[in-house]
Amino acid sequence: MGLSSLNPLRSREAKRPKLPLYKELSASSAPSPTKERYSDDEYSTNESDSEASDYSEPSPPSSRGGSRHSSSSMSSAAGLMHIKKKPTFASRRPARRHLYHLPNRMVRYLCIGMMSTIIIFIFCLVRASQVENKRISQGKLDHKPAAPPPWESFEFLTRYYGGIRNLVPFTQNAPQYPKLEDEGPYNATKTEQDLSKREESLGKSSSSATKIAPSKSFPDYPGSALPGHDDHINECFLDERNSVQVPSIRYMDGRPIGFPDNILGSYELLSLPEDICFDRFGRYGPYGYGYSVQAGGLGLGEHGDTEGSGAVWKTAKQVDWRNVDWADAQRRCYKTNADRYIPLKSPSEAPRGFYIGDNIQGTKLKTRAEAGTEPELQSVDAERPDQANETSPVPPTEAVPVPEKPKGDMPRTAVVVRCWDEFLWREEDVMNLRALIAELSLASGGRYDVHLLVQVRNDAKYPVWADGETYRARIREAIPREFQGMATLWSETQMLALYQGLHDLWVRGPDLPVHGSYRGLQMAMQHFAYNHPEYEHFWQWEMDIRYTGHYYDLLTKMERWAKEQPRKGLWERNARFYMPYVHGAWEDFKQMARVQTEHGTLGADNIWDKVPKSSKDPHQSTLGEETIWGPKRPIDKNDWFEYENDPLPHTTYERDKYKWGVGEEAELITLSPIFDPDSTSWKLADDITGYNETGGIGKPPRRAQIITASRMSRRLLLQMHRETAFKKHHAFPEMWPATVALQHGYKAVYAPHPVFVDREWPTEYMARILNGGRNGASGGSRTSVFGDREHNMKGLTWFYNAGFSANIYRRWLGLRVNNDGGEEFEVTPDLSMNETSVNTMRGGEGRMCLPPMLLHPIKDVDLPVEELKTDTAAQGSDPSA
Repeated sequence: MGLSSLNPLRSREAKRPKLPLYKELSASSAPSPTKERYSDDEYSTNESDSEASDYSEPSPPSSRGGSRHSSSSMSSAAGLMHIKKKPTFASRRPARRHLYHLPNRMVRYLCIGMMSTIIIFIFCLVRASQVENKRISQGKLDHKPAAPPPWESFEFLTRYYGGIRNLVPFTQNAPQYPKLEDEGPYNATKTEQDLSKREESLGKSSSSATKIAPSKSFPDYPGSALPGHDDHINECFLDERNSVQVPSIRYMDGRPIGFPDNILGSYELLSLPEDICFDRFGRYGPYGYGYSVQAGGLGLGEHGDTEGSGAVWKTAKQVDWRNVDWADAQRRCYKTNADRYIPLKSPSEAPRGFYIGDNIQGTKLKTRAEAGTEPELQSVDAERPDQANETSPVPPTEAVPVPEKPKGDMPRTAVVVRCWDEFLWREEDVMNLRALIAELSLASGGRYDVHLLVQVRNDAKYPVWADGETYRARIREAIPREFQGMATLWSETQMLALYQGLHDLWVRGPDLPVHGSYRGLQMAMQHFAYNHPEYEHFWQWEMDIRYTGHYYDLLTKMERWAKEQPRKGLWERNARFYMPYVHGAWEDFKQMARVQTEHGTLGADNIWDKVPKSSKDPHQSTLGEETIWGPKRPIDKNDWFEYENDPLPHTTYERDKYKWGVGEEAELITLSPIFDPDSTSWKLADDITGYNETGGIGKPPRRAQIITASRMSRRLLLQMHRETAFKKHHAFPEMWPATVALQHGYKAVYAPHPVFVDREWPTEYMARILNGGRNGASGGSRTSVFGDREHNMKGLTWFYNAGFSANIYRRWLGLRVNNDGGEEFEVTPDLSMNETSVNTMRGGEGRMCLPPMLLHPIKDVDLPVEELKTDTAAQGSDPSA
């Protein structure tokens, strides 16, 4: 290689593709036969010398005749020949294939990308771990579809659906449930007498062959609370001529064989009758059930088992309900017995709706301007108080005779039934409301008055506050004629005008404001109490509540029991479900509640409190909690309101001998436990507004009860009214009354009425579920049954979303539920069934008979109604006319 090879100017030529070199063949250079044999054009001529040397072998020497051989095999024109390298041993093998080498820059980029990916992946793993740990600590976990709750595996109870042909005395009944630990299954506990009686009954081919026990009038029941002759009550009638009596409801002695006992509450504690039962004719027959529309009834009860139903009208005639005015009937009843009660007081302003003092002959009510702060009844022409006060006031110089003040001292109570103007009235709703009025107002001699508090849901379409005629027209359009005089209207915009300035937390979204019927239900009740000073107490009732016994007997006995409850340990007992089969007698339950409160219990919410390094005080779980003794006011004194007259204890908690509060009327009576919503999963626990929560104060002390049905005193309702209007305090309707009672030291009582369950729950397990809150109470911790665990109460007869209550009520009325029950089941036995479940019951025992029990909710009960034959009958029976 010369210097020219290093010349950069020739580098371009050096890079060009090289053409093959040719030279003239000579004899000496002619290829040998060996070379020709091993020559192959597929081998590259550019192989390096080093490769060739690695695999080369020595060539065999040329033969002497090689030139002749070459010349004879070559063409004469082939003067030139392509020079080829000497074939080597390597030429027998395929050429080596080399991978493409990426540029260094590309390799660097790939390495950087791979390292970045790994770093980002590690960062994502760390971040995902942090996020997951945070979600776990907050309880925000995405669970798989939850397994069915344990209670769904419990067997259904069957003996609720026994009939009137299989009644036995209560003391001889072996209840199917609950069972004590040492008792065997239900079938093993039946007496031979019960079995033989039942088989004999089922073997009858005709229902008329079985004798039905006679029914009896409930006022004659020995334990009835209805007023008797010794109470000196004048009888009340439905008509102005005092000729139409209300027939009394009728009961039967005993219970169907195997009928289960109540799992919650107590008949004995409240003195309620548990040794009798009511069929549908005995309960609702007096109010139009069981006879035709033409006769003044509802046209119901024409199907199913009807044997013996006529006994209801043996002592009283069937009532023609088409011309009854319940407001007028209540007013006449009060007038007849007015001397028994505290004198009427005039309302603060002219009332709207039903007022008991209206149209009483020779009386009017003085306004506050005329009579001072406590106006009394005065004698004038019969006028409405609002007309007398607004249009025809008595001149100041005119002498107004004032009659002698009545000597009665008995307070009166209003039963306010909540409704709305778009409510679809069914025949079943009508007969239940008739029962409520007749049994509370007329049977008590005017001690109770029944009102309808009706919400106008669209007061833009119906401007009832702008015109009196529009107000009255809306009542005529929305309420059945017999109840129209009892109705008082209210609306959301009215409450918004009354209670301005509330801070709305919107805890249930923008469609449910604080002044609406869902979150502001108590506002209308507060304003109603403000306008009705003639009552000292108000029962708030709902259209979907039913009672299979007598309403007066129920309310009166709960009020009496609540009055006798001592205040010591009262709030702690209120917070617990009472289960006699688990807790024993009431005195045992009282002591259990006291011990649990003072010493505490071990639960899921505090099981780790004693563990070292726990964030909680290790002694906190063993010290129990403070008992409530007197008012429990908010921490910030600026939240106190009109507390000067709050009742205070006369001695310390330890020195009291269960004396304070005995004989004191309860300001609040609830039908469900009054629990502490703090720390529970109840979605409305924080729906309380107007209090100072800054600086770590948190929510004020509060209590709640599920279902708003309760009795409230006028003092409690006015306190709620004034705090809402002036202090801007308010809470969810199921929390507001109990919260005000707690903060002001008012007496509040939960009345443990009997509640039944549809399945065979283990009693101890059920007690742990229902009283699974803090220290054995029903609330106060995340393990409370109120909130995420409310599904456990769907099988009860009393809860806001219970399913069993509606099922058993419909079956009791003779309807089919889930393809079970109905007319054929009541009348015809099927002996092929084995009675191991509800849908394999034999039937043929007649219509059901239920002991007195509260049921909620009962909605949309459509009963078969006889066909109307004439337009006149149709007009008279239409409940919405």
